[in-house]
Amino acid sequence: MKVKIHTLFQYLLETTEAEPEAVVGFSLAESPRLGDFLSDLDPDLPLDWNNRDFRGLPELRDHVLTNAGLAERCTQEDVLITAGAAEANYLAIMQTLQPGDEIVLETPGWPQAEVLTKAIGARITKITRREEDGWALPMGALADAVSSETRMIFLTNPNNPTGHLLTADEVDQIVDIARSAGAWLLIDEVYAGLEWAGPRTPSVAGVYERGITTGSVSKALGLQGLRTGWLICRDAELMSDALILRENASEIMNIMGEVIAEIALRPERYAPAMEKARCEGRRNLDAMSDWVAAQPGLEWVPPAAGLIGLARLPAGLDPDRLAKTLLAEPYRTFLLPGSAYGLPRHIRLGVGGGTGANLQKGLDRVAQALQDLSRHDR
Repeated sequence: MKVKIHTLFQYLLETTEAEPEAVVGFSLAESPRLGDFLSDLDPDLPLDWNNRDFRGLPELRDHVLTNAGLAERCTQEDVLITAGAAEANYLAIMQTLQPGDEIVLETPGWPQAEVLTKAIGARITKITRREEDGWALPMGALADAVSSETRMIFLTNPNNPTGHLLTADEVDQIVDIARSAGAWLLIDEVYAGLEWAGPRTPSVAGVYERGITTGSVSKALGLQGLRTGWLICRDAELMSDALILRENASEIMNIMGEVIAEIALRPERYAPAMEKARCEGRRNLDAMSDWVAAQPGLEWVPPAAGLIGLARLPAGLDPDRLAKTLLAEPYRTFLLPGSAYGLPRHIRLGVGGGTGANLQKGLDRVAQALQDLSRHDR
């Protein structure tokens, strides 16, 4: 098995040394500082593993279930703490798919599942979200794509990168489709909690016996550097398999990630942190929509949840060219082209990162670059 680089990560690698002054596309809330947690940290904490449970701190797993609305449906044994949602997805995919198995993926979507599936040698069937449908998941196409050969369905909700949000009824429909084939249904929920156009959708781990929910503290809480996430599933065999694979990958969770994440998810901290993230995200998204409307030929479907969305460029304007132009002088601005998601006419816009992203400065520079490139091409 050889894992090959994806276009999205290739672009990130190539731009890390550019040192942009502004970022238009930050995908996570403003990050707290270590000092925000010092008063709750024990200076005598041993920097070993937690010495209590290989699955992760029990109180951390309790918080995960409570915040996902699963405390009445799942138990601590149904939760495995992982190195971010990325490792949770990795463990589930690697322990369920074999060469020749079929997985159904959405596009646009988070590319990790496709990268791993190709490395395994499994077969990929894609269903396409379309901009003219508001990036909605096409239920009919999903039902047609899933068959007795389907081993797994992998989705993101809220969708990464469009911000589309599934309803509870739609999740029930997807569960029915998956159950008819006996397929695993993995839904990555890293943006859950940041809903702008509806309530949080029920987590699939509590709805379906083969449902897998993954998430992390990275996006809504801005704690990406902790590398702390989770895998939730009521299937004891899958959870055992995931724990075994983690033992042979990252082995055990880092104690600082577990401890700080547990503090961050305590009710007295979690509620105000989420309220702050929602207020800032809503305000920035409204400003972003106003900015998009003011740019000639630029269009987007505002995300119903999360901090990122896709905007369609005017005809004839290449997103890769725009992104590379923006990184250079005089713009010094980072923006991710839609080609990272297989969309050659789009760019990714995001409103996270707090004041450090210099969002308004970035938007001013993107507007200027759009004008400069349009004039140059005339």
